[in-house]
Amino acid sequence: MRDFRVRKKLRGMKSFSYGARSALAQKNAVRQAAIVFASTHEGVVITDTDSRIIAVNPAFLAITGYSEAELLGEGMRILHSGRQAPEFYERMWRSIIEEGRWHGEIWNRRKCGEIYLEWLTISAVRNGAGQVVNYVGVFTDITGLIKRFEDELERIAHHDQLTDLPNRLLLLSRLEQAMTQAARSNKAGAVLFIDLDRFKDVNNSLGHPAGDELLKLVGRRLREKLSPTDTLARLGGDEFVVVLDELSHPEDAGRVADQLINELSDRPFALAGGREVVLGASIGIAVFPQDGESPHDLLQHADAALQEAKGHGRATYRFYSAALTEAASARLEMEMRLRRALEHDEFVLHYQPLVSLADGKVTGVEALVRWQDPQIGLVPPDRFIPLAEETGLIIPLGEWVLRTACMQMKKWLTVDACIKSVAVNLSARQFQQSDIHERVRAILTETALPGHCLELEITESALLQLDRVISLKIACLKALGVTMAIDDFGAGYSSLAYLKKFPIDKLKIDRSFVRDAPKDATDMQIIVAIIALARALGLQVLAEGVETQAQLDALKQHGCDMAQGYLFGRPLPEAELAIMLGIGQDSAPPLDRMPTVDAPLARQCPP
Repeated sequence: MRDFRVRKKLRGMKSFSYGARSALAQKNAVRQAAIVFASTHEGVVITDTDSRIIAVNPAFLAITGYSEAELLGEGMRILHSGRQAPEFYERMWRSIIEEGRWHGEIWNRRKCGEIYLEWLTISAVRNGAGQVVNYVGVFTDITGLIKRFEDELERIAHHDQLTDLPNRLLLLSRLEQAMTQAARSNKAGAVLFIDLDRFKDVNNSLGHPAGDELLKLVGRRLREKLSPTDTLARLGGDEFVVVLDELSHPEDAGRVADQLINELSDRPFALAGGREVVLGASIGIAVFPQDGESPHDLLQHADAALQEAKGHGRATYRFYSAALTEAASARLEMEMRLRRALEHDEFVLHYQPLVSLADGKVTGVEALVRWQDPQIGLVPPDRFIPLAEETGLIIPLGEWVLRTACMQMKKWLTVDACIKSVAVNLSARQFQQSDIHERVRAILTETALPGHCLELEITESALLQLDRVISLKIACLKALGVTMAIDDFGAGYSSLAYLKKFPIDKLKIDRSFVRDAPKDATDMQIIVAIIALARALGLQVLAEGVETQAQLDALKQHGCDMAQGYLFGRPLPEAELAIMLGIGQDSAPPLDRMPTVDAPLARQCPP
């Protein structure tokens, strides 16, 4: 009996142990479920049978932007975007009721109002009697995924699969935009149609994989030679197209074409397996707006020009217009000669006297560069200075002018000549150099010329192109002792603001106002106003282009300080200027009256 009671007690204890373990397991399962609910990256929401929210996980809050307090007790309509029609929700609930679940894409709205796309699964939760007691929704925000997919489709649709360059579709769009912009800015643009010479030989001899590799290398090399704003596209095969917008001169497209041809032919392409390939290219150019009113017209005309280039022996370019081809060739030839002139020292300086109107004496000269080409003779400055500006050759040329002028000025000082200073023009490109004052300092040191013997001129229009540190640059130059002058004053966009801001010493009245003075009353009023303005600001004023005695008398009458022009002498080489001014001679007669056209400036330096 006792054993029976013991066995019964043991059975009870064992039963209790099983129940405790079962409860503990259930408790652990609930804890694990809570952890999963809280840590999953998918949004999870639990609602009652009326679709009122009774629980959400942190991911749901992060995706929708709502707080838990804002959602509990609310209906799921709080997330509706309005993009789905009522029939959409009818089909969704029919599936949930009949099948117990629904899944698919749905557009919802975040708290901030942003609409997003999610992949949603809704399941009905039933009790032991089979009754629905809750609904559970689990969703993933797929907006970013869809956007990346759309971006990839966009890239595939608009880019060449081999080179990843724009294809014909994107090229036409970019070209249309460039034509519209050119029409607004009243500037020109160009289409360059490029065909690789002997590319078929590569495909036939090395195989198509080698040809594909070569096309990729060509695309990269062409891209490196173009500016970020230019468009480079591949139409297929070995045909590439470049769109250049906002050209200063239409024929500049020829210079770009020549650079691209040289870039492809000068260096061999290294292919896999140690093989090297040398390529050439022919280019046809159509300029807009004159060569076509639509992108299709321009491409067709550039292609026609390409065939013309191929017919002239390949490895060259042709414009759709024969006149532009000739102009571009001439421009390119001029640029090549200009580079050679710098290498072979073909430039010389001429000097024009600067005369004080108070006593009629020469106080200084302006140094003006001249190009003595061995083939065509003296080249006018207006033919090569703009080209030097555009190509950047103005930097080395301007430095040569400055150094040569300073060396000559130092020689004049040693012979005690009447010339006390030399004026040198600085281009906008030179002035944009961050170390311009150091460059000037180095030349003054090299030539042993005192700073006060040098006057630097910069045009009024160039001042407006320069950055905000111009005032500091001028101050640094003036710290060297040099004088600063504004050249061609009045011809640009005269502003009292920069006259007040910048430490300028002299204004040079543009020759366009002097030319018709004093007959033209308007020009004369402008001259008088500039003189008055300079006097009020404590600046010297010099008139350019003085050619007649009447002009000189009018300038003297209104208090102009200085003048230069053909009335006093043309720009001359140093040797001829020395003869005219009597520099280096034992004696020179004093000037007893102002020079006139009939009595040009002669020797007037004191002995």
